[in-house]
Amino acid sequence: GDRSYPVVLPNIRDSRLHVAAVIITIHVLGQVTLRFQISVPQILVAILTCAILEVALTFRRTRSFVWPASAMLTGSGVALILRVPTTPLNEHWSFHSWYVFAGVAAFSLLTKYVIRYRRSHVFNPSNIGLVVAFVVFGSTRMEPLDFWWAPLNASMITAYTVILVGGLLITRRLRLLAVAATFWIALSVGVVILAASEHCMTARWAFAPVCGFDFWRVIVTSPEVLIFLFFMITDPKTVPSGRVGRVVFALLVAVASTLLLAAQTDEFGTKVALLSGLVVVCAGRPILDRLVPEPRSAADNLRRFAGRLALGGRARAGTLSLVLRAGLLSMAV
Repeated sequence: GDRSYPVVLPNIRDSRLHVAAVIITIHVLGQVTLRFQISVPQILVAILTCAILEVALTFRRTRSFVWPASAMLTGSGVALILRVPTTPLNEHWSFHSWYVFAGVAAFSLLTKYVIRYRRSHVFNPSNIGLVVAFVVFGSTRMEPLDFWWAPLNASMITAYTVILVGGLLITRRLRLLAVAATFWIALSVGVVILAASEHCMTARWAFAPVCGFDFWRVIVTSPEVLIFLFFMITDPKTVPSGRVGRVVFALLVAVASTLLLAAQTDEFGTKVALLSGLVVVCAGRPILDRLVPEPRSAADNLRRFAGRLALGGRARAGTLSLVLRAGLLSMAV
């Protein structure tokens, strides 16, 4: 008619496109060489479901057609991690259980609009959607992608290279590299404590329980963990905006994940526990924001804040120190 509707197309400099390039490359490797137990239609259904919902919801609010970059990332993230055990292997064009991927993708996206804090979504959409799906439906109907995708061959080395190079470049550009590094180091320490306490897990690919150094290696060097830390924890919309807040956020995610890992004895529970750590800490963001300095304030300095924690100075720093020490003590026990 006589009305015009703006069309907003993607910008090549948008970091979301760069993240999408990394995830799509992993999808392609999974189909071509890594033998992921997922089909092309299952992947496309998850992405298209999120894209259509986002376009419709955005149009209703702004009366414009906006390229659904974030929504497509949510869908591709769901498809990267979610697996239906009954999906036939090597049938790349199977529509088996397509509705499962559509449902989980839709639920994930809608959380972004329903659960909000300070005009932004609280949870990483794909993370909360996957965790809820795994907890509700269990390992017989759904399961996460394995910690290890294949032996350390050329395909796995290629996948590692894509994840590491893409993840480091993107997080560095977004100034979130400290978040990824803090999480990985803290998780490594937490899993060392679990391994030293003779904690083990059973896995379908192992004849005996996975314990000791093997338990640490399988989790800490897993490509799935790298994807988690580079592309879920470092979501700019769900991490605090201050320097101190971001580091503390990453540390708490590692502590929460390790505590949840300690209660699991099989690979399914361990994988879900790892993902759940981010859900737990995101749920506590309103409390965390009160305990850390205001972003870009004089107190938003890591060295200064660490000194206050060490001295047990200000009340909110002391409270946060108590929380972290309690978490580490629980891991040790």
